[in-house]
Amino acid sequence: MSKRTFGSQVKIFAKQHREVEIPLIAKDVLTVTLDDIISGSKYDMEQFSERQKAALLARTATKSVKGKEALYVTCPVRQKDIKLTPEEIVRQLYLDELQETYAYPLSRIQVEYVVNIGRDKKRADIAIMDKDRPNTPYIIIECKEPTLKDGKEQLKSYCNATGAPIGVWTNGNKISYYNRKAPNYFEDIPNLPSASETLADILQERWTIDTLIAKDKLITERKSLKDLILEMEDEVLANAGVDVFEEVFKLIFTKLYDELQSGRDKKRILQFRNYGYTETELKEKIQSLFDAAKNTWEGVFSSDEKIALNGSHLSVCVASLQDVKLFNSNLDVVDDAFEYLMSKSQKGEKGQYFTPRYVIDMCVRMLNPTAEEYMIDTAAGSCGFPIHTIFYVWKKILSEKGIEQSHLFTSEEKPPECTDYVNRHVFAIDFDKNCVRVSRMLNLIAGDGKTNVMRLNSIDFDRWAEETKDEDWTDTYNEGWKKLKKLRREKNNDQYYRFDVLMANPPFAGDIKESRIVAKYELGKNAKGKQQSKVGRDILFIERNLNMLKSGGRMAIVLPQGRFNNSSDKYIRDFIAKECRILAVVGLHGNVFKPHTGTKTSVLFVQKWDDELCPKQEDYSIFFATMQQPSKDNSGDKIYEAVDGKPVLDSHGHLIVKHDLYNHDGLTHDGIAEAFIEFAKKEHLSFFA
Repeated sequence: MSKRTFGSQVKIFAKQHREVEIPLIAKDVLTVTLDDIISGSKYDMEQFSERQKAALLARTATKSVKGKEALYVTCPVRQKDIKLTPEEIVRQLYLDELQETYAYPLSRIQVEYVVNIGRDKKRADIAIMDKDRPNTPYIIIECKEPTLKDGKEQLKSYCNATGAPIGVWTNGNKISYYNRKAPNYFEDIPNLPSASETLADILQERWTIDTLIAKDKLITERKSLKDLILEMEDEVLANAGVDVFEEVFKLIFTKLYDELQSGRDKKRILQFRNYGYTETELKEKIQSLFDAAKNTWEGVFSSDEKIALNGSHLSVCVASLQDVKLFNSNLDVVDDAFEYLMSKSQKGEKGQYFTPRYVIDMCVRMLNPTAEEYMIDTAAGSCGFPIHTIFYVWKKILSEKGIEQSHLFTSEEKPPECTDYVNRHVFAIDFDKNCVRVSRMLNLIAGDGKTNVMRLNSIDFDRWAEETKDEDWTDTYNEGWKKLKKLRREKNNDQYYRFDVLMANPPFAGDIKESRIVAKYELGKNAKGKQQSKVGRDILFIERNLNMLKSGGRMAIVLPQGRFNNSSDKYIRDFIAKECRILAVVGLHGNVFKPHTGTKTSVLFVQKWDDELCPKQEDYSIFFATMQQPSKDNSGDKIYEAVDGKPVLDSHGHLIVKHDLYNHDGLTHDGIAEAFIEFAKKEHLSFFA
């Protein structure tokens, strides 16, 4: 190896808080860095500390091979020089992790451990041998395959072939820990046992909500809830003979209940967890917890509903979910998961897609709802607009009371003003049964056990009177219905209501062809005033939503871009201009609703004419803006904020989607919402007076 030149010494503290001296390589000697090597690969170094990366860099030297300069390192296990590839960087950093964090001695660690699979000889990246049986693998670590799906399959084959009870996969960014229960079942475990611990020590550790916050898998393993559900499907759910949506819904419902109880009693031990129970014991405990959740939050599951997963399948699923904190600064952790689950059913066929939370937040900020106002979403989906309206107003209430928003914002007990607002002022309607159940669950949590989410067809308001007389319907929705009726403009007339704020993303796909329904709408007629045989669903939603608002009420509605451009839709634009002031049009990027659809959409913001709140005028200014940042790539995967290649995290340790719709808690630049607020104040709009 070439001669190394070292610069000055620097003091860095290791994880055990012992002071170590690490020599730093002079910058003018090395032209290749760890970042250069790993850049462009599917590997990363995000899960490792700066100390670990500096220590690895200090052990490297340059070597010229065929005229090309490369970095080499002396492997502490193999005791020979190894060229640093992306995979080797991750392996060397993890070897440091095993020694420093978990205290495994080098004498128990092997690299490129030979695994016999049939006639083939494979090599496991790292093997930790059993303390009492030095020739028997205890932990197998795989970093050769950089994607979880491929890496887990490789890892499972190595663990099955060697009998190793514990497996780890990592690519330097995400990491997963597994306990091999049987050849076909690998359960998630929260961490590796250290050299002085046993697997039982890890499994039997009692967790409180503070433990969950500190060890939240979504942060420590860089995963999403959707990732975990996909993994559960691959592992057990696809072949479990159950309705995947129903069973995952039950588990999320139960876990949210468990977190809420512990969020309000910090000393309480979390119950949605396998503390080393038998499969029978675990199923009894989770069913009991599910029953308690059903009794507290009625109207989502029937009282006799049971968890259908068998003991072994349930054990795998509980292990996957138990280390995830579902309650967050908002409830967006569960959003991607439910969008995925809903899309597996009929959801996407109706042209209904859950609105990304960052689009919802922009709309809420621009319409600026208050605690005294009534709000509704007429095509609620997973209830994103109502829930984020609730959070927005809650923050105002807490701020006025001088109460700081805590890490457990969604699960902590709120002042009476907060729950009163949810119970009396926020409403949601959707026709899809599963959407309504998801929405009710999330609103029940926010409303502390009460909700105004109802299953109704917003467009077919003539049938509401008939629907609401059904005994099964009233058993579930009557409390909300009684409050909704009080907001009618006329008694026994469901066409016109008195809401202050309405936000909705109505379904685009499909036309309404029933003449009985079309005849009720002015937009059911064409530009010449003749009733049409069919009308786009979203067109009727425009009129329906405006009829739900009182004079001076304001609306944000997501519409296909064509409604703003097509000459054939001019009669729609004329209708809107006659009914209300057009406040703003915000063009969304074509990737916002991917992977479900690439339809270009815009958000229309309006305020109904009113002598006091919005006096009618012929000539006025309109705010126009176009989203420049895509927020998702062409495959529909979210793009996240980063500085110098490192992700920007919010105060809860979660990634921030890269968009230009608004400033995310002071961590990003001002965006469209801030520009509109400035415009609204200059225009003296009533809701920013």
